[in-house]
Amino acid sequence: MAVNLLLGLQWGDEGKGKIVDVLTSNYDIIARFQGGPNAGHTLIFDGHKHVLHTIPSGIFHENAVNVVGNGVVIDPVIFKKELDNLAKFNLDINAKLLISKKAHLILPTHRLLDAASETAKGKAKIGSTLKGIGPTYMDKTGRNGMRVGDLEMKNWKERYQALTKKHLKMLAFFDVDIQFDLKELETEFFDAIDTLKKLPFIDSEVYLNNAIKQQKTILAEGAQGSLLDIDFGTYPFVTSSTTTAAGACTGLGIAPNKIGEVFGIFKAYTTRVGSGPFPTELFDENGERMAKVGHEFGATTGRPRRCGWLDLVALKYAVQINGVTQLMMMKSDVLSGFTKLKVCTSYKYQGEIINHFPYNIESDNVTPIYTELNGWKEDLTTMTTANTLPKALQEYIKFIEDYVEVPIKIVSVGPDRKQTITRL
Repeated sequence: MAVNLLLGLQWGDEGKGKIVDVLTSNYDIIARFQGGPNAGHTLIFDGHKHVLHTIPSGIFHENAVNVVGNGVVIDPVIFKKELDNLAKFNLDINAKLLISKKAHLILPTHRLLDAASETAKGKAKIGSTLKGIGPTYMDKTGRNGMRVGDLEMKNWKERYQALTKKHLKMLAFFDVDIQFDLKELETEFFDAIDTLKKLPFIDSEVYLNNAIKQQKTILAEGAQGSLLDIDFGTYPFVTSSTTTAAGACTGLGIAPNKIGEVFGIFKAYTTRVGSGPFPTELFDENGERMAKVGHEFGATTGRPRRCGWLDLVALKYAVQINGVTQLMMMKSDVLSGFTKLKVCTSYKYQGEIINHFPYNIESDNVTPIYTELNGWKEDLTTMTTANTLPKALQEYIKFIEDYVEVPIKIVSVGPDRKQTITRL
């Protein structure tokens, strides 16, 4: 049985949590493969809004097992808060949530290093969520990190203290004033560790490969977006993990030939949180309208998202590097009421017209070239079938499909899990 993969194709915030929630009834296992609490996956159903940061988005489904893979970095404090928020739903967490022993831990000093590094950059800051993600991945690649499996070792506190001591020395090198009370931070951290240790720790690569042999259905859940990938994103304004399809293999221990369908999620327009280039960004009333109607604020940071027209050059790039087989378009309802819509279909890059995503998309190098399409005025939020969608929206969908050469199978017309239209 192949493992299906779901990931974002823009700069994150595409709506992955909702779609994982919608699809979970088709799967036995939901496995998160990278990122950490810098992610914010929002699920809305039965009149309630839920935001998950580390726990996979299938947690509310009775029959799905949720796995936090080895490619994820876990902040025990934030993880405990997520568990506390789930307590009122009477979920059998110990049966439904499994943690990879190879997943790395975010220490309190990782967050301090993140804050110090970002502050020291001044105007050149990259827009970090300040969750300690970057420093944790740096320790991972530097072979200094602590992993979940270390908590089963007798000397884990010694390892913690050695790494914390190293971090405190590193903090002294930053010429910034970061105020903190380490004892207070550690009290909260060790309390959260006690909670984490009550959950099942597994050799996730063994568990998942056995599940494949047993013909279990598995959906790999990505975080952030492809344009934030450490290799193929808009570096250095990226995250610290592999957000593309390749990350599912390294983040779960699954071979490439075990990947089946690759579901790519994108918004009907484009957004970005934090710093970094954004060719189609709008600074006019259209951008303001998208932000207001779409409630464009980061689920993790609360920061307002920058909004702009759909960038098909960037979308096709993300489709190609991920091998996307099916597309899912989110927030179509936000565009209702626009008389005309623009989509970027090429770039003017250093004086030359190009149709590919170049090395550098800073505004000094790139000017978007647009194609104008008709908008629609109908309210989509109550529509339930594809044939009821406005003609202009159907033409918008076809234009995108023809450009990126991949079918759009799902169209989201609202935030609730019921506001999801499947196209045959």
